[in-house]
Amino acid sequence: MEPGFFLFAMFVCVIIVVGMLAFLADRQRTEAMRALAAQLGLRYHARSRGIPKQFQFLNRINQGHSRYARNILDGVHRGRQVLIFDYHYTTGSGKNTQHHQFSFFLLRLERPFPEVTVRPEIFLERLGDMLGLGDIDFESIEFSNAFHVQSRDRRLAYDLCHPRMMEFLLKHRKIAFEIENDWLAVAMEKCLSPEEILVRINLPHEIRNLFPEHLFADTAAAGQERA
Repeated sequence: MEPGFFLFAMFVCVIIVVGMLAFLADRQRTEAMRALAAQLGLRYHARSRGIPKQFQFLNRINQGHSRYARNILDGVHRGRQVLIFDYHYTTGSGKNTQHHQFSFFLLRLERPFPEVTVRPEIFLERLGDMLGLGDIDFESIEFSNAFHVQSRDRRLAYDLCHPRMMEFLLKHRKIAFEIENDWLAVAMEKCLSPEEILVRINLPHEIRNLFPEHLFADTAAAGQERA
């Protein structure tokens, strides 16, 4: 047997084995996510390309191309509508193609809001802050250095990032979330295991519970009038 043919055969075998392992891991995750949906009393959907279109107003979703959601859990959790899924998008092409995958949590709010984004600050953004080109600053220097906050509605941003919210976020420095329309979206740094999702599913609720209630006063009043 010629060495070249042997090497080619070995290469093909490696590709087949890697493909089979990836298939089995994907199937195992699907079954685990189905079980998690049942445990939480949520519905399970295997895949959706409609979610990227429905939520394209969210910055974290409206990136790259080849966007889709998988292992989708939706329904009511702790009295609020939630949507949890694995999210994928691609950047670049050819040899420069990069695949990005992470877990996404969406929680529906009682009323729509203008866009507000809160995410960990990166080094280049700190340079922009020094030049006066950065985000919204707060009285807490520690918080301003740790998080990048943007919104056209600065008053809303200040209302949301009150001392208790800042204290919470400084304890969870990897959190990135955005608010727009009537959705609160929390993006994780990776695809979480079902066990990790079970632990972190309360994060959106905790963030919502830190919203000042006066932001929902008009909504509550309207509900009482309809009643």
